[in-house]
Amino acid sequence: MKTDIQSILNKLGIEPSNAAFSTGSDWGGNSNSETIDGFSPVDGRKIAMVKVANQSDYNSVIEKAQEAFIFWKTVPSPKRGEIVRQFGDALRQNKEALGTLVSYEMGKSLQEGFGEVQEMIDICDFAVGLSRQLYGLTMHSERPSHRMYEQWHPLGIVGIISAFNFPVAVWSWNAALALICGNVCVWKPSEKTPLTAIACQKIIAGVLLANDIPEGVSNLIIGDRSIGELMTNDGRVPLISATGSTKMGKAVGAAVGARLGKSLLELGGNNAIIISEHADLDMSLIGAVFGAVGTAGQRCTSTRRLIIHENIYDLFTAKLIKAYAQLRIGDPLDQNNHVGPLIDTDAVEAYLDSIEKCKNEGGKFLVEGGILQGDAYTSGCYVKPCIAEVKNDFKIVQHETFAPILYLIKYKTLDEAIALQNGVPQGLSSAIMTLNLREAEQFLSNQGSDCGIANVNIGTSGAEIGGAFGGEKETGGGRESGSDAWRVYMRRQTNTINYSHTLPLAQGIKFDL
Repeated sequence: MKTDIQSILNKLGIEPSNAAFSTGSDWGGNSNSETIDGFSPVDGRKIAMVKVANQSDYNSVIEKAQEAFIFWKTVPSPKRGEIVRQFGDALRQNKEALGTLVSYEMGKSLQEGFGEVQEMIDICDFAVGLSRQLYGLTMHSERPSHRMYEQWHPLGIVGIISAFNFPVAVWSWNAALALICGNVCVWKPSEKTPLTAIACQKIIAGVLLANDIPEGVSNLIIGDRSIGELMTNDGRVPLISATGSTKMGKAVGAAVGARLGKSLLELGGNNAIIISEHADLDMSLIGAVFGAVGTAGQRCTSTRRLIIHENIYDLFTAKLIKAYAQLRIGDPLDQNNHVGPLIDTDAVEAYLDSIEKCKNEGGKFLVEGGILQGDAYTSGCYVKPCIAEVKNDFKIVQHETFAPILYLIKYKTLDEAIALQNGVPQGLSSAIMTLNLREAEQFLSNQGSDCGIANVNIGTSGAEIGGAFGGEKETGGGRESGSDAWRVYMRRQTNTINYSHTLPLAQGIKFDL
């Protein structure tokens, strides 16, 4: 199935210039900039050359963002919400083309590509309503004739560093909320998926232009790790929202913390589903398989471990093996396929290395892995989803591998299962499959999962925008998207107004002149 990438790019308003996508200083490099090559993991084809930014370009973007913030923060929040509403409508109009580009550039299934754009639309809808609900509190003062309250103000520039696996959705989670809160955004996408970022910037830039809003309200800067380091060390950027590996997050957190800035970190996951003896096994099977192989195991919420009760272990394992034998692996734009490629050959090497380490530690593979060969797999990025019996304390099991490797662990009691579930450094998503009310409630209690997300009778993978998304421990502690996650994009200010004719002091202190 050959993808007409040029037709898709044309629909999104992206046109090549001199064999390179000349994105301008607003979203990439200038005319003298170096370029990076973009390849699709679907078929190995070179999609484009994209100009990248240097330090001078970066400073130009930050200065433009600072100037735009002076204007944008004065726009009433409901008016800012109207701009985000229009952006959501523009995404609706471009959903098919943008979703297809996400699938082709990143390698996830076409349905997942469309779903990612739908997440963007959903967060815009959420942000529009929120633009009229940035509430503060009113408190009673201990001093007579005083009024005390708190309010929230924008921070300034929000720096967004996103990963390849959700090349557009995670940016939108941050940007939609940051914008209605009165901030401006500077986005550094993964250099592995620059075209989807350029497409998004094209779409939102059109909305800003139509409303006579400065283009510096939303900025895209494409570059390598050095651009991310400039951003994290820049005191002009009060908040850095970074999504990626735990290793990356520790570096970002240290750099931002050293300058007393704020960071929102969404890092690794090592997510488990507990399969109880009281579970609906057919439903559990769907949740486990999709969680393990969806996006070729390249979600931060992908299911890495299944913790299965000993009484149903053999039965459920047999169901898993049968299900894996039915998986169709191939071009993700073909909706008959279940599993697409890994992002690149480096990811393939990490997958193979993890399999080897697992075997060296004593892991027993029930479904073998490996690289797929043949005309349908010319990119070299297609691998076999595999299953291994392991112990939870294996070093490789404690590590997150961004690939479709599923580890099976047996348990006897629920307390043991919860201890196994919690017994990894990461703490993003978790789930239990059970029809037993007591088991479900214990799993959700403070005696249960230590993750930021805990589900009952659904898998670990995927989340709705209405709930705050994020995790604990080495997942970073950040929260994005729904609930009150908007507060991280604002600064809190406490205000006291004295409308009396005297100046009473707090705590009854007397100070007479």
